Amino acid sequence: MATSTAAPRHSCAKLSVAVEDPKAGGGGAVFVKATWHPTRFSLAVTDGGAAWVAQASDAEVRLRAEQWDQPVADYLALAERYLAFQQPSSTYSFHDAANGNRRLSWTFEKQGTKLEWRWKLQPAPNTQQTIAEILDFLMDANIRLSEEVVRKTQSFDKLKQESEKCLQQSERFNIEKAEFEQCTFSKFVAVLNSKKAKLRQLKDKLTELESADKAPKEEDENSTDKTELFEEASDKDASVNDEPSETGGGDLHSSPEKTAATSRGGRGRKRTRK
Repeated sequence: MATSTAAPRHSCAKLSVAVEDPKAGGGGAVFVKATWHPTRFSLAVTDGGAAWVAQASDAEVRLRAEQWDQPVADYLALAERYLAFQQPSSTYSFHDAANGNRRLSWTFEKQGTKLEWRWKLQPAPNTQQTIAEILDFLMDANIRLSEEVVRKTQSFDKLKQESEKCLQQSERFNIEKAEFEQCTFSKFVAVLNSKKAKLRQLKDKLTELESADKAPKEEDENSTDKTELFEEASDKDASVNDEPSETGGGDLHSSPEKTAATSRGGRGRKRTRK
């Protein structure tokens, strides 16, 4: 129900067609205005001097679609494709069909086979009105197309201006970014050099402190060594003094026997040590 009441579509195309008489008016071109409905369509054709019309009813369209083993919608879509725009691969013709009638035909390929569709048109009841309707449609379409071109051109110019602004802004941002990075790196290098200098100062001070701590320790070690040497030397002197003298310079009150015994004992201890 909704499909049958859908709004019709309109198209108008200038088709280059083969003519029987090259000297005839129209110069081998016709204007085809079509009105497309969900299950039917109508045609109005003019060569500039005369006009012809055709009314393809629902029954006729359904019969043609069955002959070509196509659904009605596919048949109408294919017909609209070839009559709304001239297809370079198709051959169009507009020949006399007797009694003032004309036959509009066009070719197309299906599964590698070249086929031809034909529709018969009758002279328009009111030629001037039909031609005027075609011209009005073309003028309206031309006006709409011109307005669309103007809008597209204005939109393009606006987009171009916006793109130029964006490009300038991007370049400015790049310059500011480079300046900011340069400034930041300069400050960072200055801070880094300052930290390095501070670390060198602390390292030098630490080295001085370690040197100052090492000097007292060396003095303490040297004084300890001297004390031990002095004590060892004192012990040696004492042992030497304790030994009796062989010349009799020891104890004056000792008897010769005691002295001899002592002397023999001392020599005995020395042999034992050996």
